[in-house]
Amino acid sequence: MNFIYPSKVLEAAVNEFATLPGIGQKTALRLVLHMLRQDSAALEAFGQTIIRLGTELKFCRICRNVCDGEICPICSDNHRDRNTICVVENIKDVMIIENTGQYRGVYHVLGGIISPMDGLGPSDLNINSLEDRLKSGEIKEIILALSATMEGDTTNFYLYRRLSAYNPLFSTLARGVSIGDELEYTDEITLGRSIVNRVPFNAS
Repeated sequence: MNFIYPSKVLEAAVNEFATLPGIGQKTALRLVLHMLRQDSAALEAFGQTIIRLGTELKFCRICRNVCDGEICPICSDNHRDRNTICVVENIKDVMIIENTGQYRGVYHVLGGIISPMDGLGPSDLNINSLEDRLKSGEIKEIILALSATMEGDTTNFYLYRRLSAYNPLFSTLARGVSIGDELEYTDEITLGRSIVNRVPFNAS
């Protein structure tokens, strides 16, 4: 539906909201109209928070998780098992696994998975920094916690082939996570059990 807007400012705001995933023009308009009902202080606070995402948010120089400083709270926690790295696709996956309370190692965020259809290859992911972490010789296990999809399995296989020279133990989530499932849609109990009962990665 094409709306006729009484204000260019309103139209611009709606168009920006409509760029968000899963937000169409109607939903964007509803959100903007909701914002208009807020007082100026609330609107300013909202705007400043969005600006801070681009100016203050950082990526951990070790694992590429988001944080407020140079190193995220997980990597700086001396009680975490630094010999085990859980490799995930994105920041949300870190949050999901942390919510299970079943994992005490550290993470590495790839920033995506290999997907030719989306134009994503190995060079587009945070793989070089993962390999640098392995060069220390301290990493004993890599948990491949990527989505159980064709793209996730392709990425698992690529990582296995590229990083095997460093001789870590490769494991993957137990298949309590169904084939074709993304971690985002897996309940915490199932995901927690999949972490605890992880199995050796079979490159075949």
